[in-house]
Amino acid sequence: MEFKRGNNCIYVGNSETDNEAVINYQPSGEGEVNITHTGVDSSLRGQGVAGKLVDEVVKRAREEGFKLRATCSYAKEKLETTEDYQDVYLG
Repeated sequence: MEFKRGNNCIYVGNSETDNEAVINYQPSGEGEVNITHTGVDSSLRGQGVAGKLVDEVVKRAREEGFKLRATCSYAKEKLETTEDYQDVYLG
């Protein structure tokens, strides 16, 4: 599965607007990004794709040196409950 980086998103599919899975985020302060939405098409559900999208945002945060917040309920729970994410999660 190929994850592609778009404008404030990471997605699986043809483009940011034509995708099967997407996680959206927005800058929310100095060195901070807020994950606002995670969506996975029914054809990919049950394969852990949403969790992999969060992994990709965490990877990007580490590479680029920013911290994460989440108003998306799925991403928030994933960030809160994954011990390995605590270095980038602001709570």
